[in-house]
Amino acid sequence: MKEWDYSKPWFHGSPLQLNELLVGSTITQDRELARIFSHKPSIVSIDENGSRFHNGKLGGYLYIIDEEITSDDVYPHPATTMKPGEEWLINRELKVRRIDVTKPKVEEQFSEEEELELLEKLKNR
Repeated sequence: MKEWDYSKPWFHGSPLQLNELLVGSTITQDRELARIFSHKPSIVSIDENGSRFHNGKLGGYLYIIDEEITSDDVYPHPATTMKPGEEWLINRELKVRRIDVTKPKVEEQFSEEEELELLEKLKNR
């Protein structure tokens, strides 16, 4: 994606305390998506109104990538189920700086029934 604006901030969310990301880690320019990933969900869903829901239950940390990113450093996640440009993988280790401590938001959580329904749909794909 050569036309992508790589100069905008990049984020990573994790339940772990980190100083750097390893090759193959996921980053995004969507701060809220990174916050959701900090809760370690196995399912993230975005409805037709753009509301996001997930099944992550862990508290975590939101990080900003603390160095310049170029097109050589990242590539679009090949197995993403999200819109193009929302998830990227990194080609080299990157320094991160913690910018927030996160807790799952109740209004974003799937009910147990919703989660079971989604898991069944995924299984039948």
